[in-house]
Amino acid sequence: MTSGFVPFGDSYLVAGTDGVGTKLRLAFDIAVHDTIGIDLVAMSVNDIVTSGAKPLFFLDYFATGHLDVDVAELVVKGIVEGCRQSDCVLLGGETAEMPGFYAKGEYDVAGFAVGAVKKEEVIDGKSIQKGDVLLGLPSSGVHSNGFSLVRKILEASQTKLQDPVPWEQDAAAASIGKALLAPTVIYVRQVLGLAQAVRVKGLVHITGGGFTENIPRVLPSGLGCRIDSASWQVPGLFRWLQKAGNVEEQEMFRTFNMGIGMVAVVDAGDADAALAHLGNACVLGHIVEGDGVQF
Repeated sequence: MTSGFVPFGDSYLVAGTDGVGTKLRLAFDIAVHDTIGIDLVAMSVNDIVTSGAKPLFFLDYFATGHLDVDVAELVVKGIVEGCRQSDCVLLGGETAEMPGFYAKGEYDVAGFAVGAVKKEEVIDGKSIQKGDVLLGLPSSGVHSNGFSLVRKILEASQTKLQDPVPWEQDAAAASIGKALLAPTVIYVRQVLGLAQAVRVKGLVHITGGGFTENIPRVLPSGLGCRIDSASWQVPGLFRWLQKAGNVEEQEMFRTFNMGIGMVAVVDAGDADAALAHLGNACVLGHIVEGDGVQF
């Protein structure tokens, strides 16, 4: 993801762009295309909202070798839904048909979001201090990062996407493929609402790099965080991936969101009010002296 700030009067325009990565491969394999657009919007708007910016508009780029109108319509349907969830306008987009460039039935997508935040309301992590509390907002699954490892695990364990999920009591209700393709949660409304309720000092979108690489980016020099991994229940999907792929715990937290898609840093005195406002969040840990992420 690349993003940046542009001064605009008493505000900043905040722009971000991203794709969906190799999650697309699973969509091709089981012909599920109606949620990819939600993922596409989510990856950009979840990033720009970490600065406190409200998404204003979104543009998409859809490229394929031969345009399948039905597939493209499903992808755009998801994009429209993602924009609805993030309260932004789908301003436009580009559909590129490039014969011979993509394999039959395949496509790629990219998204571009622009938002705005008042200069005095920017969330940048600079005020974070020792003792502050980290709150975790639950994810819906793998979201849109880590799918190269997911595909390796599926191959090594000889697991088919059509297999029923083995980690829940109603395993017959959903396939592994559909569970892995669950659309990324869009946190815009939750985050902007939280920022109105309490002072949010920092926000972290848990994407590629998991906890280990993403959280330190928002912390001032000399500070790290201590995470209590027992403070939330890691979804069965991740525990199954860990077992099926024989993946070390440290690598799991470096690659996946482990059930937490967004992290907010607030003053310890605001933690209860923040939890009451969010409803579905948990206390992940605290800010400590040092650096990096401790478990």
